[in-house]
Amino acid sequence: MLPERTQLSGKELQRAEALLEDLWAKGRQLLGARYSIMGGAMTWVSEHNLVAAMSNAGAFGVLATGSMSPAQLDAEIAATLALTSKPFGVNLITLHPQLQELIDVCIGRDVSHVVLAGGVPKGADVKRIKDSGRRVLVFAPAVALALRLARAGADGIIIEGSEAGGHIGPVATSVLAQEILPAVRDLPVFVAGGIGRGAAIAMYLEMGAAGCQLGTRFVCATESIAHPRCKQAFINAQARDAIPSVQVDPHFPVIPVRAIQNEGTRRFVLFQREVIDEFRSGRIDQATAQLKIEHFWAGHLRNAVINGDVENGSLMAGQSVGMVKSIQPTAEIVAELVGEAVTALARV
Repeated sequence: MLPERTQLSGKELQRAEALLEDLWAKGRQLLGARYSIMGGAMTWVSEHNLVAAMSNAGAFGVLATGSMSPAQLDAEIAATLALTSKPFGVNLITLHPQLQELIDVCIGRDVSHVVLAGGVPKGADVKRIKDSGRRVLVFAPAVALALRLARAGADGIIIEGSEAGGHIGPVATSVLAQEILPAVRDLPVFVAGGIGRGAAIAMYLEMGAAGCQLGTRFVCATESIAHPRCKQAFINAQARDAIPSVQVDPHFPVIPVRAIQNEGTRRFVLFQREVIDEFRSGRIDQATAQLKIEHFWAGHLRNAVINGDVENGSLMAGQSVGMVKSIQPTAEIVAELVGEAVTALARV
């Protein structure tokens, strides 16, 4: 039992538990899960072991497709189904060159939920997935887009702030929540980015969210296949260590990615300067320079997560990494988050 809970009466906790059930009822109904806690789709981390463990623990695991081929996704879904009978989702990148084939795999494997990410999804894709009987969740970084996607038939909206790990937008989670939650009432909205404790989940639920999405908090789960050195890097890191990638020259844009600062992130700044100097001296053209900069991190995420190169690899992490203190079983993490949410509601 959490220490704070010992100061609360049984009736207070029961009322808080009932309130929590009411607050995230819409999210639970959409996900088909015991708790309205979604797993963030993290490439190389959110694979069948962690996803199944999350769903078995009562949360909602989401497979990260990333750049998988249809055959690889098919195998990954099959492996997940072998470990859980609970609902889980598949995250598809809208810019994937084989998006239609990946959708075919999800339909063929009877995946219950598809999450469309990495860009604004086409209405035709949303309709095709829905017509097959799947539920569709989409990301929306602004009110206008959230309302547009709702009209396009999305079943749920995910809003993710700049505190998140990986590719990020410019607006903080707290601001997005204040803007979007009051405006989107007809669909369940899940809040993501910088969430590491149950008290934050309770806060967003009280603001009108139907649930929350967490990624960084589960990298150090026992069931996560992240390399031990990668997990230790997360445990050692503080919130201030997870920073967005630095852009040296506005003429050579860099897509902002939040990761734990290491030798690789420092080397990236120097590399950009070297490439830009090559361009300015006339040794390469601008297109070649931009391509070299964009390709710098190719394979570095896998290098960190799977191979354990925490100095040169890409340690994508949200600012909630400062709340990751140990390696824990997934079920323990989920129970801890729910317990913290109940305690926060009881104290209010």
